[in-house]
Amino acid sequence: MTKFFTYSTALLAGLALLGSTQQADAQQFSKRKQYTSIGVSLNAMNYFGDLNPATNFASFHAGDTRPNIGLNITHRFFPRVSGRFALAYGRVTADDNTNANSNDTNARYRYTRNMNFRNDIYEASAVVVVDLIENRNNYLKRPDFVPYLFGGVAGFHHSPEGKDASGNYVDLQALRTEGVDYSKFQFSLPFGAGVRYRINRNLDAAFEIGFRKTFTGYLDDVSSNYANLSGSTAAAQYFGGYSGGSGGKGITNTSTGVAAGFVPGEKRGQGKNDWYTVTGFSLNYILNPKIKNPKFR
Repeated sequence: MTKFFTYSTALLAGLALLGSTQQADAQQFSKRKQYTSIGVSLNAMNYFGDLNPATNFASFHAGDTRPNIGLNITHRFFPRVSGRFALAYGRVTADDNTNANSNDTNARYRYTRNMNFRNDIYEASAVVVVDLIENRNNYLKRPDFVPYLFGGVAGFHHSPEGKDASGNYVDLQALRTEGVDYSKFQFSLPFGAGVRYRINRNLDAAFEIGFRKTFTGYLDDVSSNYANLSGSTAAAQYFGGYSGGSGGKGITNTSTGVAAGFVPGEKRGQGKNDWYTVTGFSLNYILNPKIKNPKFR
């Protein structure tokens, strides 16, 4: 949480500085030139965490891609700067069985871990959008093609679930598989880039690539070390890979000689915070503002 406030303070300070540089533009870009748009987006959603094929950030498994849908409202305040509020829903998922290479010595412990998850994420975000091409006129004279950057803050609710041996999905947070009672409500820092294209008088299309830096390592319910689950339920032992339970793939752990599970204190995750990405298209409809023509006497 401390890191969240640190990053948020830096981001808000940057946005405040940006806002102060726009004050001169505000006099020329009066309210009659401002406008609001509403939009809908259809995206592809992925995550980066402990269940990726590799530990580097470029690691990607196309089979884990899931849909994401969103609604947004955007208001243009200055020639280059808009504010956007959005609501979105999507899912991230991964599986050690398909992502970890059992023949790779660096990935074998993850293959033996045999973890899987899916996680539905409900997100509310507020970002500042900065166009790289300005428009000092009203919406009727906006440029046909505009690249842009964006950044802001978001809150989201997530609930990781895992598939058990019977094929049923189980709420993993309630099992405390690592002995940690993490919250399902979290914060993130959304940022990214996109391009916007004018279709007609009131309609724009956009393509956007967005990243979400979260402050939790439990999007996948995996973060640190195996816990002592001797007094826990069979489900907790199964997903937590507890030695003596039914966790693991039945492959002997070379460091301990223990089969079908791991012992408390052994490495389970990388101990890093997870990320997720949202990439896709949106259609944005500009609500007709009242454009007042100057009066001549």
